[in-house]
Amino acid sequence: MRDSVRLLNKVFEEMDYTNLYRSYSEVGRNPAVSPKTLCKIMIYAYSLGIYSSRKIERACHMDLGFIYLLQGDQAPDHNTINRFRKDKLVYFAEELLTQFVELLYDLDEVQFRTLFVDGTKFEANANRYTFVWRKSTEKYRAKLQGKCRTFLLNHLAEEDIPHHLSAEFLEGLALIWRRQAELEDTVFVHGIGKRKGAWQKAIETIEGYAVRERKYATHLDILGSTRNSFSKTDPDATFMRLKDDHMRNSQLKAAYNVQLGTESEYVVGIDVSSERTDVQTFIPFLERIKRNYARTFLEAVADAGYESEENYRYLEKEHITAYIKPSNYEYSKTRKFQREQVFRLAMSYDKEGDFYTCKAGRPLLFTGYRTHKRKGGFSSQSKIYTCKTCTGCTHLGTCYKGKYSKQIQVNENFDKYRKRSLANVTSQYGTVLRVNRSIQAEGVFGVLKENMQFTRFLTRGETNVRTEMLLLALGFNINKLHNRIQNGRLGQHLFPLKEAG
Repeated sequence: MRDSVRLLNKVFEEMDYTNLYRSYSEVGRNPAVSPKTLCKIMIYAYSLGIYSSRKIERACHMDLGFIYLLQGDQAPDHNTINRFRKDKLVYFAEELLTQFVELLYDLDEVQFRTLFVDGTKFEANANRYTFVWRKSTEKYRAKLQGKCRTFLLNHLAEEDIPHHLSAEFLEGLALIWRRQAELEDTVFVHGIGKRKGAWQKAIETIEGYAVRERKYATHLDILGSTRNSFSKTDPDATFMRLKDDHMRNSQLKAAYNVQLGTESEYVVGIDVSSERTDVQTFIPFLERIKRNYARTFLEAVADAGYESEENYRYLEKEHITAYIKPSNYEYSKTRKFQREQVFRLAMSYDKEGDFYTCKAGRPLLFTGYRTHKRKGGFSSQSKIYTCKTCTGCTHLGTCYKGKYSKQIQVNENFDKYRKRSLANVTSQYGTVLRVNRSIQAEGVFGVLKENMQFTRFLTRGETNVRTEMLLLALGFNINKLHNRIQNGRLGQHLFPLKEAG
């Protein structure tokens, strides 16, 4: 049988659903469809590329595979399916994936040896033109603060006005003014043709400022310290560049950055982030995998987008061998880079004097440190070496094209990590791993987007979106296990280089 429904039923019948059943109340009637059966139905639906709750409901009435899984139970309606996905699976789907991967380990289908990491962006279920930008919010808030301060200077002494005019202060002030107006028997009027008094105008103005200040403060709280944008209809989503059309032209849309880890062609870990770049998602993703499994991977394979000193240092601390392609790996193959390297490699370093000597024999002296601080808080330090003068140098224009003197930055720790990782990825075994990452990690996203036609989330919020990705991973894994059984490929962990190439 080419369909995976019987295998799915057998595999997920043996899983431990204790935590799922605990989420149900002991009081009241039992559900018409058992939670275990609903789990099977959801995973089977996602394995077939059926994501809409209404389409899943229809399939439960019409499709023999779904009818087989129901085992005579009543078909659930779309509300039941949607509530189960949103309220129950959100707490259990990751545990279910962990159990499934542990089963694959018992079958020698995964080894917990090599983790292939990749990331991609999926469009969020957010309305159009709902963007909120950090710079715009900060600009409008600063203008509001100035306008509000100018207004209050006409009514209060300067020493009574705080440095920052919070919404709470403005609301409290409006309440005090309203009470004073009531003591003076001020009549508040509304409607066309009515003339408002001074008290009413002042109170309504300050209340309007308070509403706007609270709105801007809320927006900045949602953005936090690392994000630059969010969508009003899905605040967890960040606006990112998506390669949408066949020409790979980018579109700015609300999206999530999905991180995926694979081994032996199976998905072993999923994480969802609002970060636009992959480099900041690497450590949280590995920490998530570490929490889920009692074992740790020995090797991590990732592309150039994950390279940073912080990530290298984390892998070293966790005793994980890094196979991260340097970010300048492709550039290093170009003629331009080779010409530049002639001058860099010609520099000799004097350790005692702590200076470099260039090809022309001129010293580059140590002039200070430069600290680079990432959004996550990690700081790396580079040493700055500067030539006293490049005037009259025969290599001026090729070695250095600027107006002043040549300056180089040296980060000894990062250079050490990069050199080690480069040796790993360019070794024969490292080449096999790089090719397999393209097949096993990037290939999963290809199947999800092209074969299973999943390009946009149906739900909103980071937790619900993560649940959708976990269901996709479970559906993908059961299909992969079924295909490997059918094709006699059980126990194969890596594609040999001659087959992969």
